[in-house]
Amino acid sequence: MDAVLLASNFYSALATAVLFLHGLFILWVIFGALLVRCALLVRSRPILRWLHIASLVWLPWPCPLTLLENWLEARAGVEPYQGGFLLHYLDRLVYPDISPTVLTVAGVFVCTLNLALYARQIWSTLLIRSAK
Repeated sequence: MDAVLLASNFYSALATAVLFLHGLFILWVIFGALLVRCALLVRSRPILRWLHIASLVWLPWPCPLTLLENWLEARAGVEPYQGGFLLHYLDRLVYPDISPTVLTVAGVFVCTLNLALYARQIWSTLLIRSAK
């Protein structure tokens, strides 16, 4: 009995850690372009730019963090939530009366805005190089 409880607590703690990591990932998706811009001003780190772009275009597919969190919750004996992370946690907390469609459109808007910032930066870099 103690081993089952210990395993359940272990998986529950891991699920909580993945939940925290998921929150950090959401912040990275939203503010990554600004962070990358600051990092590029300090040092040339194009890998950050490409990691952020990959994070932005991941949206249509199931998030591996959600799948991992649900698997860990099931192993801990907790009923895993259905749907995505944003709709499960943030929708209830931040947007209690907004439909999932509006939340999805807002997410797509944030990603499009970030990609537009990258496109503008690349375009201006190309213009500067061609002027030389």
